[in-house]
Amino acid sequence: MSDALNDLQRRAVALDSADPLAKHRELFALDDAETVYLDGNSLGALPRHVPERIADVITRQWGELRIRSWDESGWWTAPERIGDRIAPLVGAAAGQVVVGDSTSVNVFKAVVGAARLAPESRDEILVDASTFPTDGYIAESAARMTGRRVVPVAPADLPAALGPRTAAVLVNHVDYRTGRRHDLPGLTAAAHEAGALAVWDLCHSAGALPVGLDAHGVDFAVGCTYKYLNGGPGSPAYLYVAERHQAAFDSPLPGWNSHSDPFGMTPAYAPADGAARGRVGTPDILSMLALEAALDVWEGVAVEDVREKSLALTDFFLECVDAYVPRGLVTSVTPAAHEERGSQVSLRCEAGSGGREAADVMRELIARGVVGDFRRPDVLRFGFTPLYVGFADAERAARVLGEVLVKS
Repeated sequence: MSDALNDLQRRAVALDSADPLAKHRELFALDDAETVYLDGNSLGALPRHVPERIADVITRQWGELRIRSWDESGWWTAPERIGDRIAPLVGAAAGQVVVGDSTSVNVFKAVVGAARLAPESRDEILVDASTFPTDGYIAESAARMTGRRVVPVAPADLPAALGPRTAAVLVNHVDYRTGRRHDLPGLTAAAHEAGALAVWDLCHSAGALPVGLDAHGVDFAVGCTYKYLNGGPGSPAYLYVAERHQAAFDSPLPGWNSHSDPFGMTPAYAPADGAARGRVGTPDILSMLALEAALDVWEGVAVEDVREKSLALTDFFLECVDAYVPRGLVTSVTPAAHEERGSQVSLRCEAGSGGREAADVMRELIARGVVGDFRRPDVLRFGFTPLYVGFADAERAARVLGEVLVKS
């Protein structure tokens, strides 16, 4: 064990030394070297410069300029401006992404909007059966509003389930529990071949791997910004509406901010053109501008390079787990194939088979400086954010996991 440990540690040092993204780690407010933060798939780390930028927003823009900041500080145009900064990270041209509201609210806009674009004879909305629960709740409500019904389908079974009754499909690009990456190009093409629209949830993929919304003809997409985009707790989500659908997009939440003449205060609603049609009410400026500042860490970074490092990190972590954790104590539920993997590794830790309860294991890992999380009843999740996670982090996390499990 000691030889393997020393070899893996040496390799980690060498890999970190050769990593072109390693210098980005210093852009984030992280703990000392003894703490490994592998929960960026739930909440990204704080970019160091954000507090100073937000202090300016509070003290000068709000404190001194006050209402003048809607114009002079660019508050009013922030949803589209920041959307255009996110667009390259998800493979979209400018003018198709708007920032604001929560992911849940944007899922509602997207699913209802997609359903309203479909003929009434298409009365089914297919939903990823393994989806994050909120997406399912929202889809059910959207179905009631549009006179459709929800049909839960495993992503692998979607092509066979598509048909003349399908209005739209809602799928997660990366499964939040297992880290499995679903086939966005293939499933989008299958939906289109069946005459349906494709809505994708990018919460666990944007900022970790290439998405290619425009290249693959996606119709609608939504995503949060507090995971791999590091926008901060509760930072606003975003909505992508492909340019070809914008003129016909009928949002179920027609707020004054999406009016073509928002200050006209007319009783009749007339939707704005372009991405602004996805706005609703007054933007949440403080969290929105924190997100805008956080996106600075992406300057000069190619998502393809992030993906390459993500796969190398997760490969190395799994190798270290195999070396440090006795067989039978954990099992990876994350696909080994690169094309099927997101940027996290999920390990099943079942009690009663020589292992320990996953909650207890994660609690002890966190106490020892390895911060991940777990999903009931038995899944340990480790998220790898390539901008600030290194190979020494992966090695240490696996080694401490082995120590915790062997001690049980």
